[in-house]
Amino acid sequence: MITMKAAVCGRYGPPDVLRIADVPRPVPAADEILVRVRASTVNSSDWYVRSGVRRSPLAVQVPFRLLVGIRRPRQPILGLVLTGEAVDTGSAVTKFHAGDRVWAFTKLRFGAYAEYTCVKENSTVALAPANASDEDAAAMLYGGLMAMHYLRRGGLRSGQRVLVYGASGAVGTAAVQLATHAGADVTAVCGPANADLATSLGATLVLDYTSTHSLPPGMTFDLVLDAVGKRRRSALKAECRRAVAPGGRYVSVDDGTPDFPAVDLVRLAQLADDGAIDPVVDRVYPLEWIAEAHRYVEADHKRGNVVVTMV
Repeated sequence: MITMKAAVCGRYGPPDVLRIADVPRPVPAADEILVRVRASTVNSSDWYVRSGVRRSPLAVQVPFRLLVGIRRPRQPILGLVLTGEAVDTGSAVTKFHAGDRVWAFTKLRFGAYAEYTCVKENSTVALAPANASDEDAAAMLYGGLMAMHYLRRGGLRSGQRVLVYGASGAVGTAAVQLATHAGADVTAVCGPANADLATSLGATLVLDYTSTHSLPPGMTFDLVLDAVGKRRRSALKAECRRAVAPGGRYVSVDDGTPDFPAVDLVRLAQLADDGAIDPVVDRVYPLEWIAEAHRYVEADHKRGNVVVTMV
């Protein structure tokens, strides 16, 4: 039996429930690609799943546990995004070949916190950006897909006034760049330590949510993107929601469950290769430090993305 290193989550709980173990290396089914994982990330969804959404109301916990696992994740190897190399393919696979650099969003299959994993050919998988390293590509993947989906849902168009609340996280940093690339005038909301970052990504105005509690009189936006989710509140956030112009849209990353078709991943790779979106990397951890990576992200102070590498 061929084994590999993986971060295993045997039960819900704090970061320390994650342990490194030797587990059997998967074998691809007829419609699957075996990927040697080079890099993944830890994002808000990852630690949320690992925790078992313990801090959430029962109305959230019950459907989550039914979907993911009652007492522990049915898929004990977590991790939602990956970049790496296809090393083997099933007999029915035609779109990918051994040696291809790929990136993927694994959804409820998880599996990215391992040296190898299998992804279905017709899932959210595509060729990785040619001009990005594995670590940089991983850093763009989660936030980039989320930002693309919700900006599209909000009807993003050139010339619009767009506000991104939470502009320094994985989704926010991607949203500022993508909205700017689309020709929008972007206002960013973040903490004072990240104001320069938001400006460098394309924001024309940056508001500090820790000291600003209202908007200038008459300021409105065609699109307001809440990139942090509804559980975080502030006086400024409430003001931003009321500042949607007539005919405008307010969208939150908590609105619905995106499907993330593979075509979005292809488009994101094109944007990355065109320089429309660059990675924002806060820290890089080896897989062996996965618990510490989760602990850092859950503390809610990360800037952009936290990358995990498979050595």
